[in-house]
Amino acid sequence: MVVEQLPQQVREFARYLRDLLGRLDQGAGWCGVFWQRDPDGMRACLDGAEVPPWDVVQALLHDLAADRGLPEAEREAAVARALHRASIAAYDARPGGRELLGDRLDMMLTEQRIALERQADLTHRLTAATDADEADRINLDLAWVRDDHERATARCAELQERMDRLAEADRPSWADLGAAAADDGPGSSRAQEDGLRVPRQASAPRAAARAYPRGARFAGLGDDGQYAGAPDTGTAQEAPHLPDEDPAARATSDAVRKLVELRGEGRSGEAHGVLVEAAGWPAARLPLFAVELHRAGLGADWATLLWEAASLPPDQLVALADALAGAGRADDCRKLLRQGVARPAPEIAEAVVALIDAGREREARALLDSYLRVRTPEDVARCAHTDPQRLIPLLLETARQVSDEHHWDLVHALRVAGFSA
Repeated sequence: MVVEQLPQQVREFARYLRDLLGRLDQGAGWCGVFWQRDPDGMRACLDGAEVPPWDVVQALLHDLAADRGLPEAEREAAVARALHRASIAAYDARPGGRELLGDRLDMMLTEQRIALERQADLTHRLTAATDADEADRINLDLAWVRDDHERATARCAELQERMDRLAEADRPSWADLGAAAADDGPGSSRAQEDGLRVPRQASAPRAAARAYPRGARFAGLGDDGQYAGAPDTGTAQEAPHLPDEDPAARATSDAVRKLVELRGEGRSGEAHGVLVEAAGWPAARLPLFAVELHRAGLGADWATLLWEAASLPPDQLVALADALAGAGRADDCRKLLRQGVARPAPEIAEAVVALIDAGREREARALLDSYLRVRTPEDVARCAHTDPQRLIPLLLETARQVSDEHHWDLVHALRVAGFSA
């Protein structure tokens, strides 16, 4: 596809990316790594022929934090996130977008598996290493392989979310079906061809969730709107049914109804605003919001909310993770923490110190535990620069609780960084 044929949002993000790289030392940091390892991919992203995965954008923002300071990087993060989301939405909406995402997901799953196998091989070689130089070389290779695995894992999740969004967008809402009936009339040839029965309840919620696909290949729906032989789960048309006397529950119910309305009318920008606001709600309310969103068929909106919540201040992030885990949503908890610790090491360190100073050591340890599990030992060691005396003992203790391997790797990374551990 030539540049002139690219969607406007993709061209706009490519311009933004070129401006961002113009403020970086392109031979240093992650930017230098990307140019060295995949120059063709970098050029494609800068030309707008491709949209980079979000982890690449995050890494470039980390470079910006190192070069220009954390405040500037934080300001840019919000702009970059909004432009990136608009860009991938437009990119995926092109003809063949779903097939391309499927192919890339298959490729990323293969890269994830290869990285795991390589990591297992290097770990085995490390145990058999006979001298310190050999061990250092293997540890360096391990650090890169772990980064490969983390990036492949993050990209698999991102690609799956993008595919889920396309699937949600392809499902017509009750409003769409009602409009089709109004346009064609109940006895029109198109209505008969589609084999659909439009819901008669004028007040039924316009949920996009399990509304039925249009087209002859989906003909044969029964009078009750079910597929032949399929059980009625009672979830396709359910509105939120929370107790109105509870103000928090009523706010949750109202938000879901608003999202159903906005999605049905194609007002995606306003719907995103509702999700951004909801991400800042008290943590205890959000597990119930997740249930009601999925009941209304808005699972993709829940994924978006988690993405937004990953940018919450660390104490709120940990509180939400606790609430999700306590409500039995362990996968959501892990996903939130994995996304939430994708921040520069100094920011994580400052958050940990602030939590400890506020008497919230449990939250500080939970944040560090998540950081240790998804970041390289070198990243973790960078946290120590903020307050070595207080943080190094806590880092080492938390690493030991994760695993002996994490502890050993961190000891080595701290020594390389110039700390005695």
